[in-house]
Amino acid sequence: MRRRHLPSLSMVPILVLLVGPALGPLPVRASESAVVQEILDGNELFIDDKTAKVKQKAVAPQKVSTQNSRGQIRFDSGAAGRLNRFALLKLGQGCFLIEKGQILVSGKQSGCTRSARLSVRGTNYLLDVNESGEAEISVLEGSVEVEPLADGEPTGQPATTVEAGQKLRLSPAGVVLAILGLSVSDYNSILGGPLFQGFRVPLPAYGSLESYIRSRVPGVNLPVPISPPSLPFGLPRFF
Repeated sequence: MRRRHLPSLSMVPILVLLVGPALGPLPVRASESAVVQEILDGNELFIDDKTAKVKQKAVAPQKVSTQNSRGQIRFDSGAAGRLNRFALLKLGQGCFLIEKGQILVSGKQSGCTRSARLSVRGTNYLLDVNESGEAEISVLEGSVEVEPLADGEPTGQPATTVEAGQKLRLSPAGVVLAILGLSVSDYNSILGGPLFQGFRVPLPAYGSLESYIRSRVPGVNLPVPISPPSLPFGLPRFF
């Protein structure tokens, strides 16, 4: 019987170097990036205080801000974020930090304030942070888990789940002040406001929002999508 020859022990280190170890170190969470998709009402959308253009990319820890303009950005996750006027967010690792103003998020994208982390699995939600640091999270569709933070780290306190049709108010220290229901008037105010009106680039999870509103919140006026012009001139600034 012919014997099978195994590699000698002296060859094992060489094989390990060539093939690599079976288990490598845990992957490091990648820094977030976002691409500008659309700018409305002038050109006052900035990346690190420099005027940004459509298709320009921002990478953590850069900041994206607006003055008298509104804009839409696309995150690595495929989710979209619409910034209202006078908003400021900082890209990070695993979530963006909204420092002030309003952002509408559509899709699977977690967000943070200085006192809380918002974890989602494909949701449409509005995050509003005022000058004093108080935050309001309005969940238009889906659900959001709000976890208290202190100095950017979990406090160990239990998270609060905000369901579709609810809004939660947080103190600057991350204390839950109130959980309220969103009325038809609230929905109409949001959908008829600056984070929906005038945008041409569609929201990735708008279909889920539309289905939820039609079935669960009758009486809400859904925004009419704006189609891009078919003529070669006067094209909007998006891709």
